[in-house]
Amino acid sequence: MVYRHKTKGTCSSEIEVEITRENGADIIARAQFVGGCSGNTQGISRLVEGMEAHDAIKKLGGILCGRKGTSCPDQLAKALELAIASMNQAPKPDYMKNYEKWMAYRGLDSKTKAELAEIGRDEEKIKECFFAPLEFGTGGLRGIMRPGINSMNIYVVKQATQALANLIKSKGAEFEQRGVAVAYDSRNSSELFAKEAAKTLAANGVKAYIFDDVRPTPELSFAVRHLGCAAGINITASHNPKQYNGYKAYWEDGGQFPPEHAKTVLAEISKTDIFAGVLSSHYGEMVKQGKIIIIGEETDREYLKNVTAQSARPDAIGQAPDFKVVYTPLHGAGYKLVPEALVRMGLKRLFFVEAQMRPDGDFPTLESPNPEYPEAFELGIELARAEGCALVIATDPDCDRLGVAAKTSGGGFATLTGNQVGALLLDYIIAAKKENGSLKPGHYAVTTIVTTELASKICEQNGVKIVKVLTGFKFIAEKIKEFEQAGGLEFLFGYEESYGYLAGAYARDKDAVSASALVVEMAAWYSRQNMTLFDALQKLYEKYGYCSEAVQNIEFPGLGGAEKMKDIMGHLRKNPPDEIGGYRTRETVDYADGSKPTGLPVSDVLCFVLENGTKVIVRPSGTEPKIKLYHLLSAENEISAAAQAKKLQSAMEKFMR
Repeated sequence: MVYRHKTKGTCSSEIEVEITRENGADIIARAQFVGGCSGNTQGISRLVEGMEAHDAIKKLGGILCGRKGTSCPDQLAKALELAIASMNQAPKPDYMKNYEKWMAYRGLDSKTKAELAEIGRDEEKIKECFFAPLEFGTGGLRGIMRPGINSMNIYVVKQATQALANLIKSKGAEFEQRGVAVAYDSRNSSELFAKEAAKTLAANGVKAYIFDDVRPTPELSFAVRHLGCAAGINITASHNPKQYNGYKAYWEDGGQFPPEHAKTVLAEISKTDIFAGVLSSHYGEMVKQGKIIIIGEETDREYLKNVTAQSARPDAIGQAPDFKVVYTPLHGAGYKLVPEALVRMGLKRLFFVEAQMRPDGDFPTLESPNPEYPEAFELGIELARAEGCALVIATDPDCDRLGVAAKTSGGGFATLTGNQVGALLLDYIIAAKKENGSLKPGHYAVTTIVTTELASKICEQNGVKIVKVLTGFKFIAEKIKEFEQAGGLEFLFGYEESYGYLAGAYARDKDAVSASALVVEMAAWYSRQNMTLFDALQKLYEKYGYCSEAVQNIEFPGLGGAEKMKDIMGHLRKNPPDEIGGYRTRETVDYADGSKPTGLPVSDVLCFVLENGTKVIVRPSGTEPKIKLYHLLSAENEISAAAQAKKLQSAMEKFMR
């Protein structure tokens, strides 16, 4: 805190002291005299800076000065005494109480203790780490790896796992015995977090199945179903920057947590002391006792059987023996099973970006390990040119998202969007099933409200039911479960614009392993027609009509980011724009307004339908401090779509400030 003291002496008119409280000690960060004999006061200030306040007061009392009681040492000592008294009277903010609680915990590991000591003089950093706990939702937890309750670390992971164990125990002995499958990706500390979770489960009498190495997220979803588990935990932050990690929770159907269970776990977290309230055990001992079971190759084999079973034209790759593909896992979990799946599908000529094949949580060759970004393909495209490949595929660190780059008619490479790849796959699967007579009247596809309108056109023209859900693959999984229980309909394919795809109901999350296999199969099939996937996309537009989309991200970092996002969404609701980028607004759809049914759950999403048919959809991200805007453009060609997108993005940027 900063304290100002009006002096009565002749050496100065005021003293300002800044004191920080570290591990129970009051440290003088700064002392400054205003007015008076500047030479002496500066020397006195430098003397006490960095000292513990009580020690400084004693030292100042021993300095002799002619102006007894009114001298600068006396006045500074008085200022320090008053400052400490003021600090002791003022209630500590919760983040400081939390910080001090962690520092006082005797079981704190040495690394965390050292990191906390390092920020002891920086109240803003303490606030960042401790101002509020990460909130457990249907997607679990996600945050920066560092000490504190607003972060990802072993203590937060164990507390969340204790809460999950409490939920499972409330369901009875059968659920405890069915257990929880645990997986992790290639991020720093992912394996450590996964093992800590398994230890807490075992200590609570809940059986834990843990993979022997990094695995794709979709295999965790599959493993929950395959092993008959009650739940699943996956340690991953997907495609976020390297400083992040996360904790994704799955329920018995292999889908992400339903809202009611997420609320239960959140409530259990809030009443579970992060240290005293958490059980743990010895990993090796629990393995010996069979309470922690290590899984691996057997689950891989069953998973890959299901992946390859989704082939639309099983002979397509074999009939194109010279077809070449470049693959990069971007230092992530796809490094093993994606190549295995492609080999099983018959691919002979597969080239790897060797610099990115080894799992590495530092992602040393990338600024961001995100296959949505063209920069992620630089090394892959370079290799493709050297080897004469027409296709480059990239999976993100937990291998649930797939990015694609295809050779263009001009000889260069174009990165395809998630909307474009999804539309190509949807059309390819439907066409293949029509050919072999397996397309059924009850087949349906699922996309989201922010996915391209091209999906609707493809389904409508081919007699396939199209279902639209809220943004997030968990909603696609929920729809699969709903129709599976009701009977009469059969899942065909689901995808979202953010590079997530699923064919088949063996898993309930997006799957970049099976998507890789299907994309390679599709590209090989088109190659026999002398077309690349870029050429096939142009044919798709000719067949169904041109569609284009643009995604805009507005970031709000820092402590005030969440509140700022909330204010912006509230303002847009109360004051919807009459026009955006020169296009009048025809209709506003508020998915949070339960009084006007949308056919979907209430959600913090706004949709502005413009007079030309374009839609602008606005929603805050559920995992990152940003607002996402989706522009579903009504345009005749790429040039007019780009011009329209530029106007809309510029206009929406202003609404966000």
